[in-house]
Amino acid sequence: MDKVVFACVHNAGRSQMAAAFFNALADPAKASAISAGTDPGPRVHPEVAAAMKEAGLDLGGATPQRLTAELAAGARHLVTMGCGDACPYVPGARIQDWPLEDPKGKPVERVREIRDQIRGRVNALVAAEGWGRAER
Repeated sequence: MDKVVFACVHNAGRSQMAAAFFNALADPAKASAISAGTDPGPRVHPEVAAAMKEAGLDLGGATPQRLTAELAAGARHLVTMGCGDACPYVPGARIQDWPLEDPKGKPVERVREIRDQIRGRVNALVAAEGWGRAER
């Protein structure tokens, strides 16, 4: 099974949304995602949790966590979103940077736009790697 790490600064917005979409879309027998941040915040931003709830995903139990080399070990992909030089090097991982705006404190309309951009990128990643769920 492949491991994907989504990383941003506070692990309270973009990376939480990306991991939630990934785990909803990917076949759990093929791949799973975790999210983490280089400077984790105290909680998922409320505006992010609300926008994700609209999309049918509950981040109520999500807790920001620090991105460490140990956490990222064995990852096939590392997708960064704004952590810049603070993002760790993960041996063997393919690294992508998604230059997405931080949703913190943004109006709900903008948070929805960022959410939908993330959903589109995650959909493309899952499809490109063949991680999608089998049709029933």
